[in-house]
Amino acid sequence: MTVLVVIPTFNEASNIETVVSRVMTQPIDGLHMLVVDDSSPDGTAEIVRRLQTRHANLHLIVREGTRGLGRAYVRGFEFALKQGFDLIFEMDADGSHNPDDLPRFLELMDRYDLVIGSRYVEGGGISDWPMGRMLLSRGANLYARAVTTLPIHDCTSGFKCFRQAVLAAFDLPTISANGYAFQIEVHFLAHRCGFRISEIPIVFTDREEGSSKMNLRIMREAVVMPWRLVWQRIAGRLPLTRHRPGEDGRSCTP
Repeated sequence: MTVLVVIPTFNEASNIETVVSRVMTQPIDGLHMLVVDDSSPDGTAEIVRRLQTRHANLHLIVREGTRGLGRAYVRGFEFALKQGFDLIFEMDADGSHNPDDLPRFLELMDRYDLVIGSRYVEGGGISDWPMGRMLLSRGANLYARAVTTLPIHDCTSGFKCFRQAVLAAFDLPTISANGYAFQIEVHFLAHRCGFRISEIPIVFTDREEGSSKMNLRIMREAVVMPWRLVWQRIAGRLPLTRHRPGEDGRSCTP
């Protein structure tokens, strides 16, 4: 079994070496890591190239310009499918997600198709966030769940593991969300296809270095996306392939 950890970066020079080292030393057979960098002016890609001399399974894609979080993940997922990886993680580059949790996800992947690291289940939490940001995150999750009826506690979590079949069910080029709403969109699509989804508790730790990418445009997209997904479902225009991959051949109707 092969495992790929996809990490998007933009100006993460102060964090990327630590994250790469901690991921690549996990006791996981067949582990690879892919950094998708948006031409960071701080030299993030150069650091990754240097680290590639130490880690044969470390991969790098550098995209021209700043294209956003969602498109970075889509590019990473396309790479994963083309290379035939069995399990695909996504996680942040800033140290907010603990690489030591990676084996915990894998323990559940024989029973589930998508395992989400959740801040909002028993045992999960957030460290070092101001109260205002915590309330905003809680409110955003309650809002997304109410509009989409998703049975997921942490709709905006960016720490998760997919089976290859889940990503193959998505029409990746037409996924529209590009900020944190991307997480809501992929969770909705996976649920719509009937994939088996579980959550495990994680503790999210605020970054110590660098700056958050949150802005007004990203927040606006997160407000609109749940309603867009509901409309796309009703109109039969969800970004899905026509059939769920797998032996059962169950429909994955857009």
